[in-house]
Amino acid sequence: MRTLVSIFGAGIASAALIASGALAQDNAVAETGPASGSETAADASFDEAFPQMVSEPMVQGDLSPPGPLVQAWSIDDAAALIAVIEGIESEGLDQADYNLRGLQALIAQGPSDALNMLASKNFVWLVEDFRDGRTPMDAREQWFVVDPDRDTNRTGDLLTQALASGDIAGTLASLHPTHPDYARLREELALTPESEAVKRKLIRANMDRWRWLAQDLGRQYLITNVPEYQLRLTVGNNIIATYRTVVGKPGRTATPQLAEMVSGVVFNPTWTVPQSIVRGEGLGERVLNNPDWARRNGYKATRSDSGWITVVQQPGPGNSLGLMKLEMPNPHAIFFHDTPSRHLFNNERRALSHGCIRTERALELAIAMAILGRGATRDEAVAISKSGEYTKVPITREMPAYITYFTMATDIDGELQTFEDIYDRDAPVFASLDSPRVQNRSGESDDEVIVIENNPLAGE
Repeated sequence: MRTLVSIFGAGIASAALIASGALAQDNAVAETGPASGSETAADASFDEAFPQMVSEPMVQGDLSPPGPLVQAWSIDDAAALIAVIEGIESEGLDQADYNLRGLQALIAQGPSDALNMLASKNFVWLVEDFRDGRTPMDAREQWFVVDPDRDTNRTGDLLTQALASGDIAGTLASLHPTHPDYARLREELALTPESEAVKRKLIRANMDRWRWLAQDLGRQYLITNVPEYQLRLTVGNNIIATYRTVVGKPGRTATPQLAEMVSGVVFNPTWTVPQSIVRGEGLGERVLNNPDWARRNGYKATRSDSGWITVVQQPGPGNSLGLMKLEMPNPHAIFFHDTPSRHLFNNERRALSHGCIRTERALELAIAMAILGRGATRDEAVAISKSGEYTKVPITREMPAYITYFTMATDIDGELQTFEDIYDRDAPVFASLDSPRVQNRSGESDDEVIVIENNPLAGE
């Protein structure tokens, strides 16, 4: 476990210096993504080879239109494409997804329109699988990360680049995730014999999960792997500090997978109690009828003219959100926060919450985020944290926060480990790997957005 032991001194200042480079937050334009289908015969018509594949030319900002999705292929370039497909299983993908025999037959016939179409189609499919992931959206349960890579690495542009340079393999390899875990999983796949089919499928599924994320996570970021119950503060893919977490219970309060921006740190937060507790559990009447008890527990209640009762727990050591929360606006109402019930971090299995992520040593994290985000100096952050007053510190340099779900990954000590599939999210990914390649491997999820009614008392 990595800790910022000098959080109130030079240690956090050093972390801030390390992280002083600007975040790579490029805003790219949207491109209508190409569709794909099943394997197509070498003599297929254009419409059969490229069903609904050509995007409308769109120019936004200063970007030129994307390159065409069908371009002329030389025999040498097509042979290089075949070599990529022949070695595709080293990347956890399936050679059978690409029309290898059709390409080989067309190469033997020499340059042709049919070769141009089929080679272009297979290149497009490889781009989609390397850049976006092979798993279709309907197999990514509660996955709400919007991957920017299809906008920053446009398919037609990559095809133009590959054919202009003649470096087919290099252009495609440039799309691989840059996080070290992807390379570790690829190495593990190479070491795992075909006879260990279950393990190989687990490795392949988690390699693909890395493709669902942005290729480059940024210079500094938070990343938590839900089944590991750990949060990392990361700078340049180096872990600065780690924190145990308590995550959502399986079911409707399971923690979704998100990529959001931390926009502020709230020290000494208040907690507006959900109506399921105010009304459903009678807390509102209890607070109104027992002022001494309410005062001891930090509750204040108001009743409107219509009889509606609102209960807010005031800042303090007993506040259910603890001493801090990280502002992270999202439609799921998920955020990181402290807890007064810190004994829960000693549990081995910590899927106990209503979806939000409770964080060990949360005050340390809050101060680090305020400093790294340039919202406060060290002395200012420490003083605010000790004031006991509700204070929101905006972060002027927003930091990405990734809530991920990997069942095989490196742990906080750098060892490759398998983690319990606490939400049963592996099975749909495994099934997709056994099924023919389909469309809709990127874009926005159509999964139900479950707005969490945060109850930080859950799991007590």
